[in-house]
Amino acid sequence: MGEEGEPMEVKPLPETPLGALADEVVIRAPASQLWKSPSLTSPAVMRAVASVREYLEEVGHLTRPDPQDACLPITESRKGNAFYAAFHTLSSGIGFQALLLPVAFASLGWTWGIITLSLAFIWQLYTIWLLTQLHESSTGTRYSRYLNLCMVAFGDRLAKCLAKFPTMYLSAGTCTTLIFVGGGSMKLFFEIVCGTTCKSKPLTTIEWYLVFICLAVVLAQLPNLNSIAVVSFIGSITAISYCTIIWVMSVAKGRPDGISYEPAGETESEVRRVLAILNGLGIIAFVFRGHNLVLEIQATMPSTSKQPSHVPMWRGVKFAYAIIACCLFPIAIAGYWAYGNLIPPRGILSALHRFHGKDTSRAVLGLVTMIVVINCLTMFPIYAMPVFDNLESGYTSRRKKPCPRWLRSGIRVFFGSAAFLIAVAFPFLPDLAGLLGGLSLPVTMAYPCFMWVVMNKTKRYSRMWNANLMLGVLGMALSLLLLVGAVWRIADKGLNLRLFRPGHDIVADSF
Repeated sequence: MGEEGEPMEVKPLPETPLGALADEVVIRAPASQLWKSPSLTSPAVMRAVASVREYLEEVGHLTRPDPQDACLPITESRKGNAFYAAFHTLSSGIGFQALLLPVAFASLGWTWGIITLSLAFIWQLYTIWLLTQLHESSTGTRYSRYLNLCMVAFGDRLAKCLAKFPTMYLSAGTCTTLIFVGGGSMKLFFEIVCGTTCKSKPLTTIEWYLVFICLAVVLAQLPNLNSIAVVSFIGSITAISYCTIIWVMSVAKGRPDGISYEPAGETESEVRRVLAILNGLGIIAFVFRGHNLVLEIQATMPSTSKQPSHVPMWRGVKFAYAIIACCLFPIAIAGYWAYGNLIPPRGILSALHRFHGKDTSRAVLGLVTMIVVINCLTMFPIYAMPVFDNLESGYTSRRKKPCPRWLRSGIRVFFGSAAFLIAVAFPFLPDLAGLLGGLSLPVTMAYPCFMWVVMNKTKRYSRMWNANLMLGVLGMALSLLLLVGAVWRIADKGLNLRLFRPGHDIVADSF
């Protein structure tokens, strides 16, 4: 107990707005007044004070609410948990890009393929850990979107130059590619089920794209990120299923004649060999995308002093990436073992249809193809959610009120229409996997390292400072190298633009 008229020393609550309020109300009275007022020291009052303090700490720790967040799809509901995080991470972490991994191995060979895939996996997992830690600041602010964190770390102008296009591409570009894969798979499923005896006139490629985007837009009407947890769960199950079925079937059917394991370009000029290596690295970088969703997934969780949101988020990420590793490594290794240099440019699913389509039952092929369709449909909402959030934030920031239901639905229909138009107008986008991998690589590998150094004010030349700076610089250099290599490869081999002409080759050769 302090001297007369002096404040009693009581350990204050954490530095949050509500904690400061509690300190002001509860413990700022002079010690003499507390001593002379038996009512303030009675057991009932002390229990009430302790209860209030505990409640304010529970609610206020690391939670400085932004009124606008309550109106936007990503942060509208904060009832997520580790299971939701695992489902969302699995759904966004495994996708059609995994089917291209054997193509990367064909360019890199056994040794460098395995080493590169392993290093990229570890590197990505480390940068995810950095992002989960950066999500919550000690001042009570939560950075619920990747671009917001970049703007705080790098400044508004630099962040928009460096991160806005890659993050928007990772959302909108992936959704457009899902139209290629999902619509093409629908067409292939119809051909498998209908066979040569079907008399009905099949839909065109554009019409199948339209069917897919209509179904995807209906599914995207779910209001917020938490509400699509069941959708992400279905997406996780389907991704694991088709990855496993495809590589098991490829191994069980045996290797085709004329297979070779010499890296692509080994017998050609040095320039073509270098281009093949860069293309393989670009494909692996393209597979490890999705960092633009890590902070958004964590934003759906409550955060308290006893259970900060990074705890369940990291638990969910570890579970998800254990399963992702069990999918990516087998499909890369088994796919390359089964097809070697004969692997088509569009991946292992294309190889399965090309080499084993005649000796595999139509029921099995149809099942695999339908699982791919379902997976593409379930991936669309989670990748589109950051775009929905960005579009709705423009309305809420101006009008200071939530988007009405009709406008929210209209925004999602508009985005689906725009993605459909891009898919029809630019059907050659899947040919740019290496280029797009180079564009998105800094979001995954470099920016989180730089943001950690800036946000945490890491001591210069310390171990964490050196490690993150080195990884960040290496990520930027690798991104630049992949971009140069991808452009060089396009200039060397050419690119069939096919503007507004989605060709049959996309479906027949790939999906």
